[in-house]
Amino acid sequence: MYSENTIIALSTPEGIGAIGVIRISGKKSFSLLSKVFKPLKKEKVKENVAQVGWIKEKERLIDKVVVTFFKNPNSYTGEDLVEISCHGSKYVINEIINLFIKHGVKPAGPGEFTLRSFLNGKIDLSQAEAVADLISSESKISHEVAINQIRGGFSKKINKLKNDLVDFASLLTLELDFSGEDVEFADRKKFTTLLIKLESELKKIQNSYKYGSVFKEGIPVAIMGKPNSGKSSLLNSLMNEEKSIVSEIQGTTRDIIEDYLIIEGTKFRLIDTAGLRKTKDEIEAIGVDKALKAANKSKIVLFLYDSTDNDINGIKEQLSSLKSDSAEIIVFQNKIDLYQGDDSVKTMIKQNFPKLQDPLPLCTFKSESVEFLKKELLSKVNLSINQSDTIITNIRHYNAVNNALKEILKVKKDMQENVPSDLISVDL
Repeated sequence: MYSENTIIALSTPEGIGAIGVIRISGKKSFSLLSKVFKPLKKEKVKENVAQVGWIKEKERLIDKVVVTFFKNPNSYTGEDLVEISCHGSKYVINEIINLFIKHGVKPAGPGEFTLRSFLNGKIDLSQAEAVADLISSESKISHEVAINQIRGGFSKKINKLKNDLVDFASLLTLELDFSGEDVEFADRKKFTTLLIKLESELKKIQNSYKYGSVFKEGIPVAIMGKPNSGKSSLLNSLMNEEKSIVSEIQGTTRDIIEDYLIIEGTKFRLIDTAGLRKTKDEIEAIGVDKALKAANKSKIVLFLYDSTDNDINGIKEQLSSLKSDSAEIIVFQNKIDLYQGDDSVKTMIKQNFPKLQDPLPLCTFKSESVEFLKKELLSKVNLSINQSDTIITNIRHYNAVNNALKEILKVKKDMQENVPSDLISVDL
């Protein structure tokens, strides 16, 4: 629960570093700071000015720091707020925090500074949620989406739609007040046009969730192919470490192995899968089934085949098993260093899978070849996000938009069936 206690917390990550930033927010922030902070120039603490000085406990010097005081309401929380930049020693940080706790300051709960910012009207709920998204962002896209929401992009879009509805609802209410005089203040044609616009806008926001959540969690990329086609070697090369066991024994990889790779600010979720083949081994068969399910859920499938593999029918059967309509399939002719000029697999793919591009050459132990593959991955991803785009990644927002869309469709149906204004106003 929110209280009016003055609170304190370390804002920078725990551990040893060059500096640590400590935040204090609440009514007593300034008065307590004045008791323990002595500026070097022997001047008073000023608003919105970074001042160098000493934190002292009586006559004991704790650390030489930089202090900035933000007077309410012009602070992140809307309260008096102090930021202390001290040296990043665990001991120094704990001593400063404990010094303020001795003076009655309470340790802040998780997210309490942002909570106070929300409760004091500095940000709305979607912006508060976006703060957490920004802190946890690991890619260019998730960063841009979070920044757009912090700037109020989602809130502005929703409020505009809401205001249009409220205007019409008020006219309907006015009609009810004059129901005995048979007057009509709300233009039904304009309202129908408005409902169509609202439906279109909400569907755009609704559809953006699938797009936004993929970029937030990482674009799923399944690495598929026959046993020993080089799938695990590719994952290891992309991650630059031994993530998967590599051997000449077929069926070495039996379960799904996942890891994340960021390429030029875009986050990919790489999924190494069991080799595709018919097998009597019960455990391996489960792995093959998991591999096919992973491919169906992925946005991109990297299908590898060995340059020395003459089993054309087997490769054809495996490509046919990839039934995902939404996945972009990229075929790679792996172990290109062993290629002897046989293009029968390429010919088969061109004849039977005309929608697929020609197989691309790959050698997993050559860095230039792996870099080429990374560029291919990026080329399959639409990275364009405009500042005007409203993209949601939060499940609460998605559910709220779904509920709003259901009500809009209900009102639209009521309008088509000439339902009385008083009943329509209830749904609005």
